[in-house]
Amino acid sequence: MNRFALDSNVVIYNHAGNDPRKRSISRKFLRSNPVISSQVLSEYLNYMKNKYKAEKRKLIRTCARWLRRCIFQPVSRSTVELASRLIDKYDFQLFDGIIVASALEANCGVLYSEDMQHGQVIEASLKIVNPYI
Repeated sequence: MNRFALDSNVVIYNHAGNDPRKRSISRKFLRSNPVISSQVLSEYLNYMKNKYKAEKRKLIRTCARWLRRCIFQPVSRSTVELASRLIDKYDFQLFDGIIVASALEANCGVLYSEDMQHGQVIEASLKIVNPYI
């Protein structure tokens, strides 16, 4: 599996924050055809709108532009059902469970996340990797 997914924090660093190294890493990932779940997109939009007071029209245009280079993974009923099982088994936070479930459904081998447990392997097929360490 060569596919990889991005957590919302990795996407946020593409546009926000004051760490040029993290921004550079995030931009590289966004140019490499990542899987982005609708949960990640929602978290990104909410964060940018609330924290940085980004103008909504500009935000949505920016998302539309970079999503052209991404594989978009919608959250479906099966995603929520899988997330429920993953939350029970691995004790994920609510939204992390949905993001992990989306990555599994998209057949990703890696989920890049700064917030989840680095090196953890989920369901013997998805490895969580912190790209900033």
